[in-house]
Formats: sequence, C-alpha cells, structure tokens
Amino acid sequence: MRKDFGSRPWFYPLPVLIIATYNEDGTADAMNAAWGGLYNSDKVILCLSSNHRTTRNIKERGAFTISFADAEHTVNADYVGLVSMDHDNEKMKKSGFNTEKSKHVDAPLIRELPVALECTYEDETDNGNIIGRIVNISIDEHVLTDERLDLSLFHPISFDPVNNEYRTMGEKTGSAFSSGNKLK
Repeated sequence: MRKDFGSRPWFYPLPVLIIATYNEDGTADAMNAAWGGLYNSDKVILCLSSNHRTTRNIKERGAFTISFADAEHTVNADYVGLVSMDHDNEKMKKSGFNTEKSKHVDAPLIRELPVALECTYEDETDNGNIIGRIVNISIDEHVLTDERLDLSLFHPISFDPVNNEYRTMGEKTGSAFSSGNKLK
C-alpha cells in the first residue's frame, strides 16, 4: 500500500554539486547545491537564491564550475554549504579545498574533486534559475580507466532530501539501452 506525502521536493538522486566561482577580488569561493541538473545536451540549470554570493559571482564573472562531490570529501562539501564567504573570508581555507584556474572559463576548479563541468553563464529563467553552457568537462586521470570515468574509482554522493543525508552511488545494476532488450 502506498502512502501519500503531497507535493514535496523529493527527487532521486540529487547529485551534490559544488559550484565554484571567483569573487570580485579574484579569490575563489564555492557552495554546495543539490538542486541542479542538465538543461539540454550542453547546458545546466542551477536553482540558486539570488542572495547567494555565488549567484552574484556567476552573473558578474560570467562563468562557474560544477564539481561533483564524492564520498571522500563529504565533510568538505557539506562545510561549503554551511558557511557563506559573506560571513567568513577564510571559508575556502577552512574547507580544505584547493583551487586552480580553469583553462576554459573564468572560474576555479577544485583540485580534490576529480570531475568538473566548466561553464559559462548563459541566462536566467523567469524564476531566477541560472542556465549555463558546458564548455568543457575535466576529469582527473586517477578516476579514469581506458579514458572513461570509472565509478569503481570515483564515488559521487547524492543528497537524500527526506532524511537530510548524503549517500554514495556507484554499483552497476545493468547496461543502458541494452538490459531492457530481454523484455522485447
């Protein structure tokens, strides 16, 4: 028997996205966001409040990176979601994340997080969501096997909005565009 819960923001899985930007003074900043995803084959959409420094930075600099948080950096990823650089200028230092400038956009890459989308700011929807164009995907070689992302080496986490928990992902359960052939 099913139980009804009404309309709630429960969507699975919600990847834990770490959005990195540069501040006005050129220092790096990052925030944790779970509400975002693909908008088209080469675009992303982020549901960010207009009062976030990250939102202001994206609009001012015209660029951002999205790194996928992993199990090894859960504490660091949660921290950048708890603390605003508006209140603590040492946020990035305390987070344990180190950055380097992207070669493709005017935004930082987080060295500790091996998978990142490098994006330019494209537009904002009527309700304030940020739309960005993916100009490059960079992946650290230590999570690649035969030039492909290997989920046995990369352990992305998702946000469970019902229980306010982070969960690991990664076990293979089938092959896309193939497993269903058994039912044909």
